[in-house]
Amino acid sequence: MSTLQSLSGDRPVRAEAVVDLAAIRHNVATLRARAGGAQLMTVVKADGYGHGMVPVARAAREAGADWIGAAVLEEALALREAGDTGPIFCWLTTPGEPLSDAIAAGIDLSAGAPWEIDELAAGVTDRAARVHLKIDTGMSRGGAVPEEWPALIRAAVREQQSGRIEVRGIWSHLSSSDEPKSPANEAQLATFQEAIEVAESFGIDAEFKHLANSGATLALPETHFNLVRPGVATYGLSPFGHALPSAELGLRPAMTLKARLAMVKRVPAGAGVSYGLTWTAPRPSTLGLIPLGYGDGLPRHASNGAPVLSGGHRRTIVGRICMDQCVVNLEDDEAAAGDEVVLFGPGTNGEPTADDWADAARTINYEIVTRLGARIPRRYVDSAQDLPHPTTPVER
Repeated sequence: MSTLQSLSGDRPVRAEAVVDLAAIRHNVATLRARAGGAQLMTVVKADGYGHGMVPVARAAREAGADWIGAAVLEEALALREAGDTGPIFCWLTTPGEPLSDAIAAGIDLSAGAPWEIDELAAGVTDRAARVHLKIDTGMSRGGAVPEEWPALIRAAVREQQSGRIEVRGIWSHLSSSDEPKSPANEAQLATFQEAIEVAESFGIDAEFKHLANSGATLALPETHFNLVRPGVATYGLSPFGHALPSAELGLRPAMTLKARLAMVKRVPAGAGVSYGLTWTAPRPSTLGLIPLGYGDGLPRHASNGAPVLSGGHRRTIVGRICMDQCVVNLEDDEAAAGDEVVLFGPGTNGEPTADDWADAARTINYEIVTRLGARIPRRYVDSAQDLPHPTTPVER
């Protein structure tokens, strides 16, 4: 009998992603311990890496997260609307966005160019904008390159003296922390330390310095400073992939993706499967139809190779993954429509992991969980006990 159930628990569902909030809390506590004396920012961007932004943020706060990190304004503002009153940092904005709303909500914001300082100052009404200045230490994404860093600092000093902004932090992001021995890490750390010294020479003494993401939180203590920003590790996924699995890091993957077979059929040898008939049954085989596809976020690149667990056996997706469905080769297994299959989970019961799917799609585990779409309901459990969607505000 299938264990999949609707969010109200009254009938089975087509598919669901089960998120274990106990695992989130465990991972946050583990990362806090690895961070030493640094404060911890739990990153919940992209709907909590597909796990659900608000439930994850609440679980993280319960486990002692000092900060919550959101990439874009709508995420940060949604956290405030959901009742989170603690420190929130948001770092990705474009010209003309409603910064005044975030400033009024007490959200810390990033600036990596003088024009961003100008927009932040212009958005101030009755409270100063709390700003973290970003230095590009070598990743070439956001932030001021070292040659332009003094101009950013001067703009920040000007507006801090006017009372319109308060410089709370200096930060950057590592490109290669998933390869702890990469010389890029040492080079970026040196550039970051130099940027702090330049800022201090202009009179900027920022309270927070932060550089470390998941990989650096776990493997590069020299990058911790006084605040770390783990993202993917919060969800129990290793930033190092199979090279250093989650279990060896003390992390527990929080998401399990399940579905119910929509159809089971026996096909003869030579039967082709799915668009383009890229797989042909080498012998008479039992096929199961899984009602999930790339429209739900399954990577099409995982066609003809992604694993699932069915009836206690590892089986393989065959043929091309379609928009709404895919086919699993059940070989000679006994199966019926309505039976449960597990696409990925923690791996503790023989099921594939997000890393296994990432290998099949030639991508990373981040993408596997983050891309799951809204058609897949999330069900939250805690120590195997189903929980309703959290509704109480977080008190800080």
